[in-house]
Amino acid sequence: MATVSSGTDSTSRLGPIEFVTLVSMILAVGALSIDLMLPAFSDMRTDFGLAADSTAVTGVVSAFLFGLAAGQIPYGPLADRYGRKPMLYVGFAIYIAGAVGAALAPTLPLVLAARFVWGVGAAGPRVLGISIIRDVYEGDQMARTMSLVMAVFVFVPIIAPSLGALMLTVAPWRWLFWLCALFVVVLAAWSSRLHETQDPADRLELRLDRILDAARQVWSNRTAAGYTLAMTALFGAFVSYLATSEIIVADVFDRPDAFPLVFGGLAAVMGAALLGNARIVARYGARRLVHIGLVGYVLAATALAGLSLLTGGTPAFPIFLVGFAAMLSLHALLIPNLNTVAMNPLGRVAGTASAIIGTVSTAGGTALGAVFDRMFDGTITPLSVAFLAVGLAALGIITWTERGKLALRR
Repeated sequence: MATVSSGTDSTSRLGPIEFVTLVSMILAVGALSIDLMLPAFSDMRTDFGLAADSTAVTGVVSAFLFGLAAGQIPYGPLADRYGRKPMLYVGFAIYIAGAVGAALAPTLPLVLAARFVWGVGAAGPRVLGISIIRDVYEGDQMARTMSLVMAVFVFVPIIAPSLGALMLTVAPWRWLFWLCALFVVVLAAWSSRLHETQDPADRLELRLDRILDAARQVWSNRTAAGYTLAMTALFGAFVSYLATSEIIVADVFDRPDAFPLVFGGLAAVMGAALLGNARIVARYGARRLVHIGLVGYVLAATALAGLSLLTGGTPAFPIFLVGFAAMLSLHALLIPNLNTVAMNPLGRVAGTASAIIGTVSTAGGTALGAVFDRMFDGTITPLSVAFLAVGLAALGIITWTERGKLALRR
């Protein structure tokens, strides 16, 4: 697919490498806001007088994600009306306010409230980053660009836990919040080089009936609705992985010091999968890769769940790493392609569509992840079974969406 002409003009100040890197960092502010905090969970438990194995601090993740979900709906219609860049800066401002509020909050409930606001701010970059890509590209070229963006994006989860752990050796955990605020200040200055990507002819009036019509376009389109729901299911297991990975490595395998390396290593595996996806999606197509990937996901999840049950939920550590690397690689293959196929028919309402799809997948996935988190029993079995459950659900949804005709062959 060719680049959309308005997008080419709009990004003329940026070369392709800088464009991909900048949009990656715009999308990465959400990941940084989660992954940088994970090594601090133990210090948070101590400061707030919680038990060493308490999962209460995982609310730092879920509160942020609920804010991320709730905040996306307003950004979409506003971005379709006023353009991408103005709303991007609104998101940056709310993000900084939430991060500063969390850094200053004296109690865990107030930290969680500030994290919710923080998530509302992060929703702006999330919606606008995807909308900017959709403004500039479409079809399989969009899928390829999304994979390149996500491959750069995943660099943040690779280094964030190690950076967080390093900072904790010289500063209190609240300094991590200040670092996130500083990162966004720098990113806002860098974003001044990006021209507006929305074609002025595509500006839409800010009316309730127009917003409802955009929502109708999303949910009346079988492809958009089905692929969004499948992405939501998979995101549920991924959210649970984010929230429980620290306690799994520290308690189940008794390797707390290894957590930053393990988390970063698994993120690097995801990055490699994303780079691979960027190379093969142009040849095979995003839709076909989703179908093949979901079948592989279910097979891998079945093997992991079976292994977990056979070993009482505590397999050998290397086997655990291999199993989770396989599952996360498939997540990296599936999520950008699911998002691309869902967005492809919705170019005229890209901002609102991105917001609706993002809200549903984030809110639904976070709610599912919270359910999976409560099932934690000191083993990897609940998370392994969660991978299998969401894989079967996603495969069933896509099979229904495609009316039973999966593209597993050329």
